Amino acid sequence: MFVSLVFSFRNEEKNLNELIKRSVKVLKKNEKYEIIFVDDASTDKSLEILLNHRKENQNIKIITTSRTFGVSPCVLAGFEKAKGDVIVYMDSDLQDPPEIIDALIQKYKEGYEVVHTVRKKRYGESIFKIFFTKIAYKLISLFSDIKLLENAGDFKLISRKALNEILEMQDVDPYLRGLSVWVGYRQTYVSYERHPRLYGKSKFRFFNNLNPYKEFIRGITSFSLVPLYFSLFIGVIFSLISFVFLIIVILNKSLGLNLPGWSAIMVAILFFGGMILFTLGLLGIYIGNIFRQVQGRQRFIIKNFYD
Repeated sequence: MFVSLVFSFRNEEKNLNELIKRSVKVLKKNEKYEIIFVDDASTDKSLEILLNHRKENQNIKIITTSRTFGVSPCVLAGFEKAKGDVIVYMDSDLQDPPEIIDALIQKYKEGYEVVHTVRKKRYGESIFKIFFTKIAYKLISLFSDIKLLENAGDFKLISRKALNEILEMQDVDPYLRGLSVWVGYRQTYVSYERHPRLYGKSKFRFFNNLNPYKEFIRGITSFSLVPLYFSLFIGVIFSLISFVFLIIVILNKSLGLNLPGWSAIMVAILFFGGMILFTLGLLGIYIGNIFRQVQGRQRFIIKNFYD
């Protein structure tokens, strides 16, 4: 069996040596393997380290991008170059232990096409991040046509059959966690404990380009139109309330009654203004996704491929 292991990373020079050592130890049990590192325009010595390892192990393949494109596009670049019967992709910070790959492959041999990993415990991560992630998974599953496994991340095995279907999709901003579920086939999971980063700091912070709320928005808007219907529903409800209030105002005026309530009017104006802006924001997200999709730009550009 040919196993492809894909890593998407940026500036992980401190983790690469240990990562390669542990990954090779696991993968060399198979008949054939390859490790594909997709370097998302690193500015440290990551590429130099990988090239040195490649001199000793030709199973190590390296893709470099022309600029920083982000995690999902780089994972897709690795997918397109992968030749394996099964493809495993994971983060390169060693929070996810490569030793779990054996269990994933065993599940594949049992007939599963997609094998997720579910984190029983998450060491070294803030309570806020864990709480936000839990809520995000529940909301995506509730409002979309896919059911995400809670605490399942980017560490998973995908068969060649399932991967070919994913590669046929042309989402310009793909939510890979969702696509691996949406594609169907027989799926299962393996539980494990997630460790703290070995070196360095997490790049998934709330206020940067890799923040979790953007992943949440991507997950919702990629697989659900419910937010648009929600806006329509709220608009109808408050239109009815406004109509009833209008009738009350007319009746009171006809009876000669005065209706004080400047504060109430201001609150109503601010509330409805907020709802309008919220609705326009939702529409903007969907229209923005359509705009990017019809542009038809490449999701990534490969600068070099060391095959």
